[in-house]
Amino acid sequence: MPFLEGKSNKHPIYEGLIASESELYEYKNKLKGASIMNQNQNKQSAISFLQMVASGKIREAFERQIAPDFRHHNPYFRGDAESLMLAMEENAVQSPHKTLEVKHAIADENTVAVHSHIKQNPEDLGVAVIHIFRFEGERIVELWDVGQAIPKESPNDHGMF
Repeated sequence: MPFLEGKSNKHPIYEGLIASESELYEYKNKLKGASIMNQNQNKQSAISFLQMVASGKIREAFERQIAPDFRHHNPYFRGDAESLMLAMEENAVQSPHKTLEVKHAIADENTVAVHSHIKQNPEDLGVAVIHIFRFEGERIVELWDVGQAIPKESPNDHGMF
């Protein structure tokens, strides 16, 4: 019970709320565990969403994971779910052999960032993309994406991944 943190439980107002410091410690750890579990769940949901979209299951991905009040920040489309979904469906028709390989996924509270390598076809060098998802509950409510084309040649020996 965070509002009691640091308070003495000897005062009558706190009596019965927290019996000991060990109970407070246990409660804080339980909250922390729930938060980590939610972060891992959100991370898996974000990855699943991207994998479904890349494999052409766009409507199913949107139905399962996108919140009714979803918005995105891709400057090439209107900011609503329907516009983005239609654009993704059009891209799936144009690029039926698209692949997505997740390189990193990081969760922080209700935000997940996924770094991936997307290729429109097997011959394509592809694009390094970072998708940033914001969750409310178990649904995606907001999405940002940034991409960088992979060059044929680079002076950087470490590559983009």
